Amino acid sequence: MQNARGRVRFLLGSQPTEVELADPNLTLLDYLRTHARLTGTKEGCAEGDCGACTALIGEVHDQGLRYLPTNACIVLLGMVDNKQVLTVEHLGREKIHPVQQAMADQHGSQCGFCTPGFVMSLAGLQWAASCKNESTPVDRAQIDEYLAGNLCRCTGYGPIVSAAREACSAPLPESWQAHTAVAETTLRAWQNQTQPLCCTSDRGFFAAPRSRADLHTIMSDHPGATLLAGATDIGLWITKWGQRLSAVIYLGQIPELQRLVQNDEKLEIGAGVSLQDASTTLSEISPDLNRLLRRFGSRQVRNQGTVGGNIANGSPIGDLPPVLIALGARLRIASTGGVREIPLDTFFVDYGQQDLAPGEFVESVVIPLDRDLRFRCWKIAKRFDQDISAVLGAFAAKLEGGIVREVRICFGGMAATPKRARQCEAALTGQPLDHETLARARQALATDFDPITDMRASAHYRQRAAGNLLEKYFLAMTTTDLPDLYDEKTWPGLSNQSFANG
Repeated sequence: MQNARGRVRFLLGSQPTEVELADPNLTLLDYLRTHARLTGTKEGCAEGDCGACTALIGEVHDQGLRYLPTNACIVLLGMVDNKQVLTVEHLGREKIHPVQQAMADQHGSQCGFCTPGFVMSLAGLQWAASCKNESTPVDRAQIDEYLAGNLCRCTGYGPIVSAAREACSAPLPESWQAHTAVAETTLRAWQNQTQPLCCTSDRGFFAAPRSRADLHTIMSDHPGATLLAGATDIGLWITKWGQRLSAVIYLGQIPELQRLVQNDEKLEIGAGVSLQDASTTLSEISPDLNRLLRRFGSRQVRNQGTVGGNIANGSPIGDLPPVLIALGARLRIASTGGVREIPLDTFFVDYGQQDLAPGEFVESVVIPLDRDLRFRCWKIAKRFDQDISAVLGAFAAKLEGGIVREVRICFGGMAATPKRARQCEAALTGQPLDHETLARARQALATDFDPITDMRASAHYRQRAAGNLLEKYFLAMTTTDLPDLYDEKTWPGLSNQSFANG
């Protein structure tokens, strides 16, 4: 492609770095350890679960620079083009960082293998807290959220939490602020250059288009390329399944896919918007969505994973699709021929098969904002944090005079795709909310699905749990004093523990 750059360009610490990308499958972690010799960043799980490889990725966002804790093991090197990468070695080169000092003072490290990842996550928390310009100290819930993606087998977390409190009460080091200013100037200058990244070698091809027009051109030249968004799934194809992708097109540099637009009638979220960036707006629809997104994955995963990626990969246990289907969302699918819009529930054809023709890609999801819709959703998993759903139920209904006039019920984990409970919906529509209706609806629900048994749950458990979630929704619709499972006042301490039924 004309005017394209052939080398990945980023700041490694404060050092401008260019790398000839010989292998499109090269991860950031492998580059840091084997090429840059920054071995403080560790490999633990190689699948984005343990957090030992956490690095901070700096990028220009809105009016300033922000730093996102990220799992380097499942980030491809080409994804950090035009960004800054900070590892544990970059924090204390001039003077020990407050987080490092606090970890030492509070005895927050034993074997030390996980420690660099904890330090980087807490450095991200300290930076985020400093940006708010508030006198309120960081609380335990914020600390837990930032540490949920970091696992330690030695210390029991108590000293690490104490270190977090100590570090986040300290100001950012002056050296950090100075480096940030230099980094922002460099990254803004790079961002203003619109040449897309196109790296070609005998081992494959990696591109990062900077516009939708560039994307169409590159997709036409490489029709079989893998479209990459956050790599929280595709990264595992490489690190766990041993796949070698020959052509990769990264979508994270396309402004048109980063839009989040809302009016009184609808919310449109670009496919490239991260789960973390979408969380505030989605949480305004329902408190349940705030809870769900907290359980979606760690902060590292939410910083990388995208709304479009969670939809487009078509997983039957993806957490967003059932919710969006219940809310009546529609999907905008783009190609060189234009944009077509379809109901989201028709996008999932069968396991591993979505309604995407060659040359098409998911552009955005459009969610109608209907204040009369009574919406709830619940996730069931073995752990509270960082666990894939066994069953996820999403429910939305409109009532008129105690009669169900409209209802959408969708489950994840119950079929080969996210699937609506059509028989159950039919049993509810036009009926009063009474126990006889609930009994008929629960019986109809049993005919909607034929779930499988796997490591997460048995078929019997899934069927029973789905029915129980339906009953829970019925109670939520008819009972004003139903306690909230996550309510700290109702269940003290519950939010900091791991429970199966969410």
